[in-house]
Amino acid sequence: MTTTSNPLTAPVTVTATPTSTAINPGDAVVCKPLEVTVGDKGIERAIKNLKRKMAAEGVLRELKRRRHYMKPSIKKRKKASEAARRRRKRTRTEGVAP
Repeated sequence: MTTTSNPLTAPVTVTATPTSTAINPGDAVVCKPLEVTVGDKGIERAIKNLKRKMAAEGVLRELKRRRHYMKPSIKKRKKASEAARRRRKRTRTEGVAP
């Protein structure tokens, strides 16, 4: 009796190596490859796991940040405004419930 394996249910490993082009060509981003195994649960579950791992690694945040060039003065201004926003939020949440 011979058994044949179904190619649709065989475990498959999906590897995504996040690389992005930096502002300067010498500033390459070095990341470890993300691996997701496609098992019995299907490709949809594997894609969901891959997205979750990419979010945990910060790949998507880095891609959004590098999409457009931001001048250093604007970057500094945005950083200060984000710090002020977090500070306001912290004081608001501390004042509501002790």
